[in-house]
Amino acid sequence: MFASVCFLIFSLGLILLAAEGFTNGIELVGRRLSFSQAVVGSILAAVGTALPETILPLVAILSKNNTHAQAIGVGAILGAPFMLATVGFFLIGVSAVIACRKNGRALEIRAEVGTIKRDLTFFLSMYSAAILIPMIMGPSAKVPVALLLLVGYAFYVWQTVQGESAGLEHFESLHFVKLPVRFGWLEEGAYLLPFAAAQILCALAVMVIGAQVFVKHLGVVSAACGFDPLLFALLIAPVATELPEKFNTVTWMLKGKDTLAVGNMTGAMVFQATFPVSIGLLLTSWDVHGLALMSAILAILSAAVVLGFVTFHKKMAPGMMMFGGLLYAVYAVIVMRQH
Repeated sequence: MFASVCFLIFSLGLILLAAEGFTNGIELVGRRLSFSQAVVGSILAAVGTALPETILPLVAILSKNNTHAQAIGVGAILGAPFMLATVGFFLIGVSAVIACRKNGRALEIRAEVGTIKRDLTFFLSMYSAAILIPMIMGPSAKVPVALLLLVGYAFYVWQTVQGESAGLEHFESLHFVKLPVRFGWLEEGAYLLPFAAAQILCALAVMVIGAQVFVKHLGVVSAACGFDPLLFALLIAPVATELPEKFNTVTWMLKGKDTLAVGNMTGAMVFQATFPVSIGLLLTSWDVHGLALMSAILAILSAAVVLGFVTFHKKMAPGMMMFGGLLYAVYAVIVMRQH
């Protein structure tokens, strides 16, 4: 038990360190290739940091001799969008408040409204279809819906690349060139693409390893505390696997890069509502009911509230984003009482 707690703390530090290296590398790649903030935040960063929570349910689902593992996999798939739309949104609001007090900036979230509206619209339409259509039309609709999700994500990527968004601003030099081991021909502040790519790949590897260690030992701790496996899949595992997005978002918010921060979160929501869900539709019975269905409904509700606010007020507000934290707290209480 004590050793597992130590591993939890160590893996958390690894993920935090990797998140900083990843965001730094992604920014410089985006700058080097002249990508917009929307492309960097909603696609590159979102897909990259989604690897840990995508790997976990995939491994569980492919354990075909263990139906319980497949059920846990489905729970993890549904838990990821729920965690992003509740705890993730809450952290955006909290980070804005911290940035206001720490940096003296206005108490606001300066993200591109168009990017946020596009991301949340895609998320709501695709995730709602994945949940509702199989419930209404039965198992025969699973394959068509899965294909629809994959095509929908491809269209989302095209729309994001083609959409209006500002270019990247005030970036830092690559962390790689700040290492004690110096390369004489590599000047301070350089952001050569190969070195940025190497830093990103290293950061992703550390993220995945850190997340796997975190989830493994969190499972040990949860079992020692008597937690139900379903509770672990729906409520605890997604907290761990979503750490990269959360750390990236907080890092960017505190640096005043709000569009990158929010785009990382909403872009990850779109990805989690398409690719992992399509795997669940194709490889499992996709029987979504009870607490799993409730988590999906709450994720949709949280995203709909934010989209409605942004559409009506043409801006984002920290207090509005913190509403997601309330939904998570309500869900946690319900789950705890039932288990």
